[in-house]
Amino acid sequence: MASSLEKLEASYPVTIQWHSFELRPKGSPPLPPEYRAQIDAGRPRLYAVAREQYNLELNQGPFGIDSRPALIGAKYAEQMGVGPAYHAAVMRAYWQEGKNIEEVEELAAIAGAIGLNRMAFMDALDSASLEQAVVADITLAHEYGINAVPSMVFADKYLVSGAQPFNVLTQVIEQVAKEQ
Repeated sequence: MASSLEKLEASYPVTIQWHSFELRPKGSPPLPPEYRAQIDAGRPRLYAVAREQYNLELNQGPFGIDSRPALIGAKYAEQMGVGPAYHAAVMRAYWQEGKNIEEVEELAAIAGAIGLNRMAFMDALDSASLEQAVVADITLAHEYGINAVPSMVFADKYLVSGAQPFNVLTQVIEQVAKEQ
C-alpha cells in the first residue's frame, strides 16, 4: 500500500522534495521522563495505524539517535541523482528493519545497496558543503515554524504537521489550486 505522500504524487502534479530536519539535534538535553513515557504510550497506536492503513509492520530503530550523518548522506544521494531511493531505503531501514541510521557503516551499506559507491559516500559524509546544505534546510524549517516530523509545506504557504491521511493532503492541494 502506498503512503499518503506517494498517493498524492501519483494523483496530482506535485513533486515531493525532502528536506533535512532534526527533532533532537546532537547535544540536546535528555527528554523529561514524562514526555518519553507519553511517546512510548503512543507507539501501539502508531504501529496499528501503519498496519491498518498502509499494510506496514513497524520495527523502529533506536530512539534518540543523531540523524545528521543520514541527512548529509541524503544530500550526497540527491547530488548523485538517487535521492528518492536513498530516502526510501533509509526510512525502511529505520522504521521497518530497526537499524541504527546513526552508524556510518549502516548508511554506507544502504548507499551501496542503491548503487552508490560506498567509499565516495563515506567521504561525502565529511563534506563541509553537504553539511552546510543540511544546516540551510534546518534553518528554513525553523523559519517555517516546523517543530515536528513529518511536516509538509505547500506553495510556501500552508504548513501541515504530522502524518496525515490522503484526503487531508488533497484538501490542501485543492486549496492551493483554487488560489492560483
